[in-house]
Amino acid sequence: MNRDELLDELSEDILTYVMQGAFPERELAQTISPSQLDERFEDYELLLDLHFILKSDVIEFVQKLPRRLRSIRTETSTVSQTHRGTVNGHVNWGRTIKKRHTQNPRDGSLFVCDNRSENYDIPENLVLKKLLAIIHRTLREADPLLKDNYTWVQETWGDNEQLIDDLQRVVERNVHVRRIREPKAYEPTERMLTTASQSRQEIYREAASLLRSRTNIFQGDTEEIRSLLDETAITPDDEHALFELYVLFQFVATLEQLRNEQAQFKTIASDRQEVARIDGSKEFVLYHDNSARDRNLSFISEPDADREELGRSDTVQRVAQDVAGDYLGKEFENHTGRPDVIVLEIISEETNEHEYLITEVKNSTNTDTIRRGIKETLEYLAFLRVDDEFVFGTDDDGSYFGTGWNGLLVVQDLDAQTQPLAAQSDNEITILQASELETELASVLEQIL
Repeated sequence: MNRDELLDELSEDILTYVMQGAFPERELAQTISPSQLDERFEDYELLLDLHFILKSDVIEFVQKLPRRLRSIRTETSTVSQTHRGTVNGHVNWGRTIKKRHTQNPRDGSLFVCDNRSENYDIPENLVLKKLLAIIHRTLREADPLLKDNYTWVQETWGDNEQLIDDLQRVVERNVHVRRIREPKAYEPTERMLTTASQSRQEIYREAASLLRSRTNIFQGDTEEIRSLLDETAITPDDEHALFELYVLFQFVATLEQLRNEQAQFKTIASDRQEVARIDGSKEFVLYHDNSARDRNLSFISEPDADREELGRSDTVQRVAQDVAGDYLGKEFENHTGRPDVIVLEIISEETNEHEYLITEVKNSTNTDTIRRGIKETLEYLAFLRVDDEFVFGTDDDGSYFGTGWNGLLVVQDLDAQTQPLAAQSDNEITILQASELETELASVLEQIL
């Protein structure tokens, strides 16, 4: 399964990884199916607005903004006010004489004065203010992402810190923008957008066009979504990460089929491991990367200090830990390596029992890599802890690996003949190839449901 095939398979699910990647190839945009995404993702509006502000048209609009605001349009109107004993503005003698005649002809201190008022709250300006508010709010929400070295940030706003500062000054300090009232929740209306789109000034025409584009995106317009992703779609550019994503969403699809329920997705950010969940009498929670710290899961290996004799590998591990601790003045824990695994946790509501499936992914057909994957999967099972307590086995029974269905290794498709799933029932873990996931993953999951 090559990269193009992976991208084809990931389809709309690729959006979930918006926080972790780089721009994909142009062809990816043609494979995205946006239907029902808004029902499946939390923070979906922010997700789409993040994509929206990455559009080249939006960035170019902000770049031209300071110069264009100098010619912002206003409307003037004449306001008449009655004053007694003072004159404020231009005296409207016709209305003054009429006013005196109707009230008190002998009152020479009464004047009707006209003053010209400048009105910023015209339809075009409300359209402009709404667009600026969306861009400004999204940049503020995405601030932690903008400070990271993601490729997609560096190629857009990341190299334009001054541009972000300029926009902030415009929104918060520009006298013209501040004089425009805040648009109401239902504004701008379609009539306002039409007025702006027909304006002689380019700033208003572009603002209306961008807002309409955003509206179409939120309404699920296929062409707009594809156009957006064509420029700004974000996926991991590492093929191994793509393969992990493919496996991850095979889990989601299979669980949805088995449970006949739709999973609730969470946007995967750097400090959040939960990907998806299915609630019910049994709660299913999928985690990816960093060992699911959300549920106090960890993979920490320690030599048994109570054993009378330590093996050579245990001795090396313990001594290395002690020497490093003494020299650096720190306490160290031995982890099983970077636990970039997929963890499925199943919680029974009735019995409060927990079951786990630990999945290691190796995007390789190399024999040594597969052997290393087998060893790592066994290590994850042997050292899996919840609240610092081992999940599987004791020193007395030695069953460190669960039932044999608690560990899964997924590898790329092999040319050589391998052991089928049915023949692996006596093994401590199960191994599946990429092409077997659609047909065999359900059988693995049914063993622990």
